[in-house]
Amino acid sequence: LPFELTRDLDTVGAYDFNGKLTSAMTAHPKEDPVTGELHFFASSPFPPYLIHHVASADGHVLTSQEVPGASAALKHDFAITEHHVVFLEGTVTFDPNEHSGIPYGWNDAQTSRIGVMPRGEGRAAEVRWFEIGQGYAMHLANAYEDAHGRIVVEGPAVGRAGWQRSWNWWVGAPDRGAEPNSGSRSRRWSIDLTAGRVSEEDTDDLVVEFPTINDAFIGREHRYQYALAFPDDLGIGNHTLVKYDRATGARQLRPVGTGQLPSEAVFVASADGADEDGGYLLTVVSDLNADASRLLVLDASDLTLPPVATVHLPRRVPAMIHGSWIPDADLA
Repeated sequence: LPFELTRDLDTVGAYDFNGKLTSAMTAHPKEDPVTGELHFFASSPFPPYLIHHVASADGHVLTSQEVPGASAALKHDFAITEHHVVFLEGTVTFDPNEHSGIPYGWNDAQTSRIGVMPRGEGRAAEVRWFEIGQGYAMHLANAYEDAHGRIVVEGPAVGRAGWQRSWNWWVGAPDRGAEPNSGSRSRRWSIDLTAGRVSEEDTDDLVVEFPTINDAFIGREHRYQYALAFPDDLGIGNHTLVKYDRATGARQLRPVGTGQLPSEAVFVASADGADEDGGYLLTVVSDLNADASRLLVLDASDLTLPPVATVHLPRRVPAMIHGSWIPDADLA
């Protein structure tokens, strides 16, 4: 179950939506910026493998639907568009013989698929599953419906070799030069519902993970995308923040220094920010060689500018994966 916090970040306890949430809940819920609805799902290695939930803007569960056709494949993130919910099942699935502490592993017999389900109560039975190339996508940047009616999904993905090297890092197996996201590169899937097919392509050569956008564009086409770039598969290079301009194809890199590991970049819109990138990026940077961390506040419109602010933290914060930002107005 998710946990409820006070506005001062004190823990209230497990939250079950007033008894309406009877399954587990994964990370990465999606709030529709237009309707205010919260979409989230439960994934399990045992039936039912996938349950999709929708809660109202005031926190009441509206629908809970088992999604047919799902499997025991590892599902960590998902996406929404204006009219659809999108699930990815990669080539990583439940493995009861995996004793590293995380009972999942790469399995060539597991078909990689994208499931597209129309939004709305009672629509789960209309889900369509499309086979895609082998791989695994842990996190998705966004999804949207383009001008041609196709559903476009974007996020970093790994192949077999990248998954194994990443796995070795996570479980502490010796693998010189391994990084936690070895071989993870930006990928785009375009789903043509009319033709019943999916095209896919790599969109950049950087090793990246933890993609983020301006959340006001969740489910709608976005122009700017941010990510954390890792050293290449041999451990060469430094950790860097990257900004993509999807309209021009340009990218900006923001190095943070040797031995410095930034966390996922959280976008915060400025009070008067009319532009999609009008705001700030927040990232906690951990010094891998010292007992120190700092919070960087960057101008999201231009990563080459000096930091807007640097906050030296009173104690070390280990390298973080995800973060979030909630304006005071939303906590009133």
